[in-house]
Amino acid sequence: MSQSSPEPLTIIGASGALGFGLALRFARAGIPVVIGSRDAGRARETAARAAELVPEASFTGHENAAAARAAQIVLLSVPFGSQSETLANLREALAPGQLLIDATVPLAAAVGGKATRMLGVWQGSAAQQAAEMVGEGVRVVSALHTVSAASLSDLGHPLDQDVLLCGDARSDKREAALLIERIEGLRCVDCGRLEMSRTAESLTALLISVNARYKVHAGIRLSGLPDGLWD
Repeated sequence: MSQSSPEPLTIIGASGALGFGLALRFARAGIPVVIGSRDAGRARETAARAAELVPEASFTGHENAAAARAAQIVLLSVPFGSQSETLANLREALAPGQLLIDATVPLAAAVGGKATRMLGVWQGSAAQQAAEMVGEGVRVVSALHTVSAASLSDLGHPLDQDVLLCGDARSDKREAALLIERIEGLRCVDCGRLEMSRTAESLTALLISVNARYKVHAGIRLSGLPDGLWD
């Protein structure tokens, strides 16, 4: 992605806590953000709210399908209970070659259970379910499960966290990493194939438990890694 003239990024689900925080951080990094929602009016309202917090940035709001067509990279940040329906509705909008970054976590809270418990997913993980549902040629990686939504939304809070990337193609993960690392303080780590998402997603429940116990917004940081992880 060009540092001088960045391509837009679409975030589906930016009205939620994680999606909204990511929209603010990406926009502050100079990336035009397209916000998608099931309701175009709600998307425009979210874009206006984000623009109040980062007035120098570019935000637009559209219905999900139009938003998905507006960028080469689409970030999906919706509750697990909405993931399947959202992707079914986007199947015709997502085109071969697009990159879908899935941040969905199958927390039991999606069905009224505890946020510290995980749901079983037939495909193995939410990301694998996403890969099964999108059309042929749409590339899928999973990421951003362990980044605190509260920390992202607090623009005065410095970030120092690792983002665990899973995907079946190194080139897809690298493309996602180049985008995500535009957010200052985030470092992407290649965690292997998409099937590893099952483990990465489950760390969200663990962090929710830790953060509730210590009343913090802790993230993940891996030690001992070399420099230049994506060279």
